[in-house]
Amino acid sequence: MEHLHSTEAALDALRGLAREYDREIEVTHDIGADQTSRRGAAGIGVTADPDGSLPHEAYVEFTGSPRISVRLYPGDTSGDGAGDDADALITVEHVACHDIPRDSVPAFVRSVLSGLAHVKGRRFPPGYRLIVPLPGDETYKEFIPMVSLTPWLSARVR
Repeated sequence: MEHLHSTEAALDALRGLAREYDREIEVTHDIGADQTSRRGAAGIGVTADPDGSLPHEAYVEFTGSPRISVRLYPGDTSGDGAGDDADALITVEHVACHDIPRDSVPAFVRSVLSGLAHVKGRRFPPGYRLIVPLPGDETYKEFIPMVSLTPWLSARVR
């Protein structure tokens, strides 16, 4: 997987996927420490991080089915890696997948759009999980409440 050094690099990768899968995307940007969701303690009027950088957060929504949204969080710029630990929240058909590393976001979305992602059901205890395989034997699994199965999720139950 390619290293995505910034939120804008991740957005470029997502725009490429949207073109590849003939989808449209809507992007919302939040720039500045006082605007991003994880910088609530920044204070009023404080826009820059202690190192002088402006944190950049973005929210992306893909059109069509399945419904996919991605919130790209800015990395921690506390001086120990300058944002290398940035992550994302990816939601597929109302199933939230937390703490996805920013570098894995394009592969995750590609897996969903290409049909590799599936839902695994269990009889006892009853329940479903969204399974999203990525290159390199990495797999993300998220619990799905039984009442939350959308038609897209139901069609992918194995």
